[in-house]
Amino acid sequence: MAVAAAFAAPVEPSFDVDKLSYEIFSILESKFLFGYDTEPSLFLNGVANSPATGNLKTGKNTAGKVRILSIDAGGSTDGILAGKSLARLESSLRQGSGNPDARIADFFDVAAGSGAGGILAGLLFTKGSDGRPLFTAADALKFLAENRRTISSPSRNGIFRRVFRQSKSERIYRKALSDYTLKDTLKPVLIPCYDLSSGAPFLFSRADALETDGFDFKMREVCSATSAGRALEMLSVDGSTRIVAVGGGIAMSNPTAAAITHVLNNKHEFPFCRGVEDLLVVSLGNGESDYGMYGRRDLTPSAGEFVRIAGEGVADLVDQAVSMAFGHNRTSNYVRIQANGFNARKSQMTDGSSSGGDMRSLLADAEGMLAQKNVESVLFQGKKISGKTNAEMLDGFAVELIKEHERRKTSVFPTVVFKQVTPRSSSATTVSSC
Repeated sequence: MAVAAAFAAPVEPSFDVDKLSYEIFSILESKFLFGYDTEPSLFLNGVANSPATGNLKTGKNTAGKVRILSIDAGGSTDGILAGKSLARLESSLRQGSGNPDARIADFFDVAAGSGAGGILAGLLFTKGSDGRPLFTAADALKFLAENRRTISSPSRNGIFRRVFRQSKSERIYRKALSDYTLKDTLKPVLIPCYDLSSGAPFLFSRADALETDGFDFKMREVCSATSAGRALEMLSVDGSTRIVAVGGGIAMSNPTAAAITHVLNNKHEFPFCRGVEDLLVVSLGNGESDYGMYGRRDLTPSAGEFVRIAGEGVADLVDQAVSMAFGHNRTSNYVRIQANGFNARKSQMTDGSSSGGDMRSLLADAEGMLAQKNVESVLFQGKKISGKTNAEMLDGFAVELIKEHERRKTSVFPTVVFKQVTPRSSSATTVSSC
């Protein structure tokens, strides 16, 4: 009764805000928090069908869907498969929207990436001095292809050996990302690593960086941490937070679930997102290992191979769990792009790395992956091969992303309310609606 009474007579806002929007937000918030199944009398009194709002019951002028991009750790191809998928998706978005300069970041609200996927997220969502993303998807794929040997080289001294000097890979990231930090990303990003000092996963987050300088890190160091093949000591921009990081594939090889959880619980930036029905999610895999195939059955997996195989198993498990969570919305709101029986034997070495291979062969294999039939996780039924190829699935989802992009231009509700750093103070923030 107390809860019902509280929402029957809501406290008026203390700041100047449109009363109608405030009341609608209060109703949606109460439904999210307390599970109301019936609509309060406000909707029955005509607000839901008012000219200003359109018909909320039929979905016209509602807040729309939050768009999430999730990219797995490197897998057997060190991020090349995901990079190729992103290049295909960006091409489809440009063609479908009629904008030759359209970028991946224009059509997604959140990006999560682990390992090589974290590098891709960093390159695609960090903004340059012109306010646009530093890299196109094609440029990001080229970056991974050209620097793959340096980025993915395994440590000869073991993954948990601490190395405090600047490595060659860090110099590569410095050239690409300069001194930009998490605050300089266009949209919310989530990039994991494993922190040896606390013995727990650590998630680099734009939202956290905007809250406090103690969680703001340079993007070049974030990329180093999530792809690290040996332990790296890192400090936040203000020096107050110290972590000893190893690769994100150990902590979170498939960050899709983390991204979804972040959106559903971040009511400041995603105020109208109530459940998976309000999401559009693209999850990109990076190929599965072919250990035990092609004459390697008698070999004992190296430590690096064990980590890779374990990460791939966890990634598949997350895909299955997310697919179950989406239920009947799975086919319309969630797509998973992963290789089906793909192997990188042309480029994979016996130590589990793929740093010594022929890049042309790997890129050709990635193109072949896009032509494969898409494999779907089916509710309570494992996996099945769909009637569409991976490329066709990406093209189809591009259409949905463009529809959501266009819908927001006329909607009266902001789907997202992004925090932005103010020019005068790195700790102060403003908000922008989209």
